[in-house]
Amino acid sequence: MRHLLHIYPTFAVGGAQMRLCAILNRYAARWRHSIIALNGDIACGERLDSTVAVDFPDFVLPKQSTLANIRRIRHGLQQMRPDMVITSNWGSIEWAMANRGLGIGHLHVEDGFGPEERDGQLPRRVWTRRICLAGRNVVVPSRTLERIALGVWKLDRRRVLYVPNGIDLARFDSGRGGEGGLTVGTVATLRAEKNIGRLLRAFASLDGVSARLVIVGDGPERAGLEALAGALGVRDRVVFAGHQADPSRYYAGFDVFALSSDTEQMPLSVLEAMAAGLPVVGTAVGDVGAMVAPENLRWLCERDDGALAEGLADALGDAAGRREVGAANRAKAEREYPQERMFAAYAGLFDGGGK
Repeated sequence: MRHLLHIYPTFAVGGAQMRLCAILNRYAARWRHSIIALNGDIACGERLDSTVAVDFPDFVLPKQSTLANIRRIRHGLQQMRPDMVITSNWGSIEWAMANRGLGIGHLHVEDGFGPEERDGQLPRRVWTRRICLAGRNVVVPSRTLERIALGVWKLDRRRVLYVPNGIDLARFDSGRGGEGGLTVGTVATLRAEKNIGRLLRAFASLDGVSARLVIVGDGPERAGLEALAGALGVRDRVVFAGHQADPSRYYAGFDVFALSSDTEQMPLSVLEAMAAGLPVVGTAVGDVGAMVAPENLRWLCERDDGALAEGLADALGDAAGRREVGAANRAKAEREYPQERMFAAYAGLFDGGGK
């Protein structure tokens, strides 16, 4: 059985990690897997079916020089001898450096950037990616990332593979809205780049609108966000639902899905909102503008609290518009983002295919 070694900076619950779990569950008997979370967090492993052949090796890299880490990684790879190493994002780049000349296949998946690169690429990282990813198949889920990989990192056109995320449409009912008033909802890991503080400030500034805000997800910023909701005077209208193993049922209670991120590429939460037949009010980051239906574009905005508040107020005050946009989003998800298409693309790559 082909052995795949996956390297993640973290295997906490997130879009990239959830996508891998869906792929592995779909092809449970096809490969054997080892998943290394460089920070030790393997919480997303709970989403893997018991039929998936997987282990989670400990591989601690001491805080030392890059060269020392590369030597340690090379030794580990020579011991494990996987058929393919699959690295994820910048945080695993040392593994791409180390896996040179070992005769082990390599695939790199780049999903986006942290807050430090929200406004542009850091030169040192550009050069590192340009060198370390040269001659490797690199998968990107967004056209924005594809342009960066080709135009900034200068990677080979034949090696940059655009594979958009897919969604299991059957998991989602059309959005019906909450009971007893309007509901704005979001699903996100509570990290800095998601900028949930922007959403709280925008929500708090809505005048004459009877609505509540539901935030599904957990993360390092939760305590500060709860304090901010209190300081803004809206704590009694904000629900922090915490981590949910399957958040799909929450979407049916939303009237509007909100995205407040500073940086995204092809967010799974937006696909889920589209599958649930919801309008998206949010920041026009990454491929979000290309993902949603044309009817939804009027509710995308700059990364600004006031602009987000205006979009929310407009959408909440337009019930007919919400229904029209939500239906258009659902139709586009059905047409362009079927999960099986994504599965087939990754299966071919994991089997050693690609350009």
